[in-house]
Amino acid sequence: MIGNLSYYLSEHPTIVNFRWSHSQSWGNTWSFLFTSIAAYIVFSLFLHLLLILLFRHRRPLPLGPIPAVHSLSMVLISLTIFTGILLSAAAEIRDTRWFWRRYKTTPFQWLLCFPLGTRPSGRVFFWSYIFYLSRFLHILRTFFTILQRRKLSVFQLFNNSILIFMSFLWLEFSQSFQVLAILLTTLSYSMVYGYRFWTAIGLPSACFPFVAGCQIVLLGCNIVCHVGVLLLHFMKRGGCNGIGAWVFNSVLNAAILFLFLNFYVNMHLRNRKVKAPENLNSAKSKDN
Repeated sequence: MIGNLSYYLSEHPTIVNFRWSHSQSWGNTWSFLFTSIAAYIVFSLFLHLLLILLFRHRRPLPLGPIPAVHSLSMVLISLTIFTGILLSAAAEIRDTRWFWRRYKTTPFQWLLCFPLGTRPSGRVFFWSYIFYLSRFLHILRTFFTILQRRKLSVFQLFNNSILIFMSFLWLEFSQSFQVLAILLTTLSYSMVYGYRFWTAIGLPSACFPFVAGCQIVLLGCNIVCHVGVLLLHFMKRGGCNGIGAWVFNSVLNAAILFLFLNFYVNMHLRNRKVKAPENLNSAKSKDN
């Protein structure tokens, strides 16, 4: 069973012979990228305004089991991508070990820093492509939030748009660090969406902000890995492949970090303001 799983996730001809090209891959043009992101933002704004015009009340619209089914689907997709790229990276390390010995490169250095001339083809880039496509399923949660909570989050729009854009850059420029980034992201998403599925079917939620905690850990790991890429780029002869895209990617990650901290700090302050009158009223009732 393990052998069959390894074959279908890392040794299948479709995976081994994958190549990122305009003629073979769906959604691989710049025009598609910008059109899809623009359509996502425009449709989100349109849906939000339409609900405001049609429904004056702020009551959430029932979606039934759809959010739970979406969360479960994202868990299975994230775990599949995580397992696939882990097995594919191990296979690439096994098959190209002779090349690394010649240039004194370790597997960990390869995970952070692709050698110059790396082309977007083969096992690892197949799963990078699947990860890129999964971003379009991920953004469906924005519409669930608009329908259920009746609010549109600028952070959510910006964050999802950046994730799609960064995933495209990974493939287009064979950017270094993407293997570790996909491993960390899919592992984090499998836990986040697993928790969302858990609560969506009526099971008790955690006593702490579980989703925010996973996002903070993911951002922290990304920062550490970005520092590692920067060090290897200047230490290795020739540097890392796709470093220009990596610099732009780092700027986008910094923007996500800033928006994330701003969003959760404001949310924490609002919650404290809401809880303050409640605590004051409970104290007065006890005095009476």
